[in-house]
Amino acid sequence: MRCTGKICRLLMAAAMCMVMASGCSEPEKIAAAYEEENYNKDIYRGTLFAEDLCTATEDVSAEGEPDPSTFHSGALFDVNGRNVNYARRIHEQLYPASTTKIMTALVAVKNGNLSETVTVAPEADVSNFAWDEKTCGLKTGDQLTLGDLLHGLLLESGNDAAVAIAMHIAGSAETFSQMMNEEAQRLMATNTHFVNSNGLHDTDHYTTAYDLYLIFNECIKHQEFVDIISTKQYTVKITGTDGNLRQADWAQTNFYATGSAELPTGATVIGGKTGTTDEAGNCLILLNKAPDDSPYISVVMGAESKALLYQDMTALINGISANE
Repeated sequence: MRCTGKICRLLMAAAMCMVMASGCSEPEKIAAAYEEENYNKDIYRGTLFAEDLCTATEDVSAEGEPDPSTFHSGALFDVNGRNVNYARRIHEQLYPASTTKIMTALVAVKNGNLSETVTVAPEADVSNFAWDEKTCGLKTGDQLTLGDLLHGLLLESGNDAAVAIAMHIAGSAETFSQMMNEEAQRLMATNTHFVNSNGLHDTDHYTTAYDLYLIFNECIKHQEFVDIISTKQYTVKITGTDGNLRQADWAQTNFYATGSAELPTGATVIGGKTGTTDEAGNCLILLNKAPDDSPYISVVMGAESKALLYQDMTALINGISANE
């Protein structure tokens, strides 16, 4: 049994006294051997949770960084290099708007089968949403696959698709929100709390730029997620309650995909998620690929306008080539 603490020190002192009393001329060798046996040990040989993550506790400046007066929080993460290339207020709690839907997708991918058929619950009917709340036009009793719904969620940003997913996976919106929060805790997104699956405003529904990175970083480990966000347009066939099929086309909402914003030159934009409410401002999180195919995650939250959102995001992404 190995001794520790005060007992070890007392035994070592006793051993040294015995050595000196016996006339040994090399007591330092005895001490060195004892120290090597008892002290020169790794305290911990396990794997730390954050060793594969980008981490930063303070703001990080970068060459060519965006104008800090036009948005609230932003960051650029080198996924493989585990480095934060730029950070501004990344741990400040903010409203996420529809960037919430990346967590909705993650919980769905982890707990559902994309090929299974979903029957749209009454709670997800398009009539439950205001005219200015983005929807996929779903109706009670419609049938489509979970994979179809995820395309509507991540491309068209359908609030009705988010509720349909929640009801299918968890049976209730409240239980699904609990699953979202449990997943956030597992990912150490400790400044995050969700109360719905779509990001419609609630004062108790919030996250941070860093927590969004943690969630998105987990999302891109799932090829199904990457395949969806890299799809520009998706055609779905929905079976109505009368058995008739109707077709809908869902497309990415980010301005790089629609051609409304000039593409960055520092990396290739793969896809991501937009989010906008009056309270959240304009938000965007993206997966980008550097010229050497290395993945980067860029986040802007609380931009004052769509134009400024993409101006700031382009400045972040163009910083990727500067760091290559």
